[in-house]
Amino acid sequence: MAVYWCTEALPLAVTALIPVLFFPLFGIMKSSEVCMQFLKDTNMLLVGGLIVAIAVEEWNLHKRIALRVLLIVGVKPSLLMLGFMGVTAFLSMWISNTATTAMMVPIAHAVLDQLSTVKSENVELPQVYENWSVDWEARETPKASDLVSTDTDDPRPTHGAEKIGSNMEKSNGHAQLPEDTPPAVEQQNRMTEKHQKLSKGMNLCVCYAASIGGTATLTGTTPNLIMKDQLDEFFPDNGDIINFATWFGFSFPCMVFMLIITWIWLQTLFLGFDIKENFGCMSTKSQKDVSAYRVIKDEMKALGKMTFAEIEVLILFILLVILWFTREPGFISGWATVLFNKGGIDYVTDATVVIFISLIMFVVPSDKPRLPCWNRDQEDGEQSYADKKPKYGPAPPLLTWKIVQEKMAWNVVFLLGGGFALAKGSEESGLSKWLGQQLTPLEAIPPWAIVMLLCLLITTFTECASNVATTSLFLPILVAMAKRININPLYIMLPCTLCASFAFMLPVATPPNTIVFSTGFLKVSDMVKAGFIVNLLGVLIISLAVNTWGMMMFDLGTIPSWVNTTIQP
Repeated sequence: MAVYWCTEALPLAVTALIPVLFFPLFGIMKSSEVCMQFLKDTNMLLVGGLIVAIAVEEWNLHKRIALRVLLIVGVKPSLLMLGFMGVTAFLSMWISNTATTAMMVPIAHAVLDQLSTVKSENVELPQVYENWSVDWEARETPKASDLVSTDTDDPRPTHGAEKIGSNMEKSNGHAQLPEDTPPAVEQQNRMTEKHQKLSKGMNLCVCYAASIGGTATLTGTTPNLIMKDQLDEFFPDNGDIINFATWFGFSFPCMVFMLIITWIWLQTLFLGFDIKENFGCMSTKSQKDVSAYRVIKDEMKALGKMTFAEIEVLILFILLVILWFTREPGFISGWATVLFNKGGIDYVTDATVVIFISLIMFVVPSDKPRLPCWNRDQEDGEQSYADKKPKYGPAPPLLTWKIVQEKMAWNVVFLLGGGFALAKGSEESGLSKWLGQQLTPLEAIPPWAIVMLLCLLITTFTECASNVATTSLFLPILVAMAKRININPLYIMLPCTLCASFAFMLPVATPPNTIVFSTGFLKVSDMVKAGFIVNLLGVLIISLAVNTWGMMMFDLGTIPSWVNTTIQP
């Protein structure tokens, strides 16, 4: 399964079905036990989260949020990049990383197009003459069409531009203008280079922010759910130590630090240190800034006012988050413990909450009640009420099953179940125990060093395999290793799960990377150069987090009682 997941010889979801066939044939698990792994409580939590995400996308609430934030931050390069990263990360906390990237990339490109096509009011291109010895100041400024042929079949420069092209030399893939190139042409060339770098930075900031944002919430990305399920599977008496609230408390600060550090690195790599230009300090807005801002504003106007359905989705979404946070916050008893805990058994989980909100979306109408008296045109007396033929009766619900069936990522549901089945089979067969024993030499090094080494290993492996496959393969081994070297399992499970989402170097590592790479702005070398540093920064930040506030939140320095009672040495 690991080989198939890495090479994608079969579709990922098809590979996830392999345990259903081979585990019973090899006598590892009964077929009924294997199939139960494909629709557990964690799977339903994923299904409910996807349904809520579909509702947000169906009514364009995510686009409205994105455009509103971009209007606030403005269009100066650094602030624009920060705005796109913040919006993408926030949306990725609730919507799939792939869907978030697919929505944000066209918006980013629309803004970039405006920044490219509209020249700064201070830049003029002098007319190109074949004789470079002519006094440039005495010449007339040409139109842009004088520089490039309008024939789409022959896009070569025309007239004097042919001489420019013939005199150009190439160095490291960039065209070098001759020494006697007019100053304005040189300035235009520099502006083109800056725009290319900005385009690379903008594309990378979107896909990186999508992967980083998904780590902040329990439902943000599938590896988080796999970790929770594995923890509950191996340690059923853990007292629900990992839930939506506790995960958010640990991971959200990590996400914020990662975003800030990644933003600084991308800005340094692609934009440089020109604070005045990048942040717009002490400078007036140029024509291209105004045009780019107008694009975002026009997109916002096209959405119109918030509809009744959007308001409903927003209210239900906020209610869902509140119920998740207050169900079992950890420092006090939540509403689930007070109302639904009987005999020490937690009957309500995060999956219960999200399914409750999902069901409501199939019930509440997407518009106000449509009554005959509300459809009369009070101002137009000429057109009769009968001619308008109003539709009255109940409006359709916020969601229909047809919409969910079309947009639901069913492959992810099967992929998650296949990971659970593989982990359970590794436990039942003794494979994870044997692999854990092989890692006992790690006991000789400090725990913090173990975390660093494992995070580097996971980050490297996830560049070649999906994050779901990575966590499914490694978590059972890490649990067995924690037992052998006598450390808290959460101490290595938490950081390794987060690092499984840090795949920033290769286009094929994650779907967000693939989406931005397909735009044509990036080379593999660009992604490797930027992503290598981001990977290292991620490992350092997660290692710092698990040894600071993570240590205090989960008491990771001790072996809890639920470990000793559920795992035999």
